[in-house]
Amino acid sequence: MNVSQPFARRQADSIARAFLPLRWWGNRYDYYYTREKLASDPLYPGVLQALRGTDAPLLDLGCGLGLLAHALARDGQALAYYGVDNDAPKIERGRRAAERSGLANARFEVVDLANELPAHRGSVAILDVLQYLPQTAQQRLLDAAVAMLTPGAKLVIRAALDDGGRRGSATRLTDRFAHLVGWMQSAPAHYPTEAGLRRSLEDAGLSVEFAPLYGNTPFNHWLIVAKREN
Repeated sequence: MNVSQPFARRQADSIARAFLPLRWWGNRYDYYYTREKLASDPLYPGVLQALRGTDAPLLDLGCGLGLLAHALARDGQALAYYGVDNDAPKIERGRRAAERSGLANARFEVVDLANELPAHRGSVAILDVLQYLPQTAQQRLLDAAVAMLTPGAKLVIRAALDDGGRRGSATRLTDRFAHLVGWMQSAPAHYPTEAGLRRSLEDAGLSVEFAPLYGNTPFNHWLIVAKREN
């Protein structure tokens, strides 16, 4: 994998427009947030690259506003998309944006991953979620995600890894701030290590590939793509 660039500004704006308010005086926070995230963070180009080559239905665990559904549609990947998150207002805003954009294959549901997991068979995305779960809950989520994989499907993770470096410290500070200002419902609980994630996924019979996915940001984000060889 070689993914380090975010969307170009024009591409980011075209996706973010789904989150504009219906009336000119409406709240534009989601629009500005999604536009800047897409133009500065290589997350979605990396995930799109990882998912190419599979047509399995996709479960997006901790989907937030459902940006991945819009990015997939723009990339021409007509995957059935199922997004879940514990933030009910985000889910509702994501559902409305998907409906306005005509994303007929996208559905959304409020789910607290610390307490329950949805039923699913296909590919799974876990993007910037693991650090908000305690270690035992992380392992439970990974085990459940692996069990959901069907032949040809992929498990795509972006995780902030704990390696003792400066990027890790910047990630922890920013995650705590996001919780304090209310953007994230949960405070960070445990940052996994590369060795721990690799061991867990390989022990489950998956081949695993790691690649840095922080681009020009100060954060220690990595893209992990896992799949079965047979």
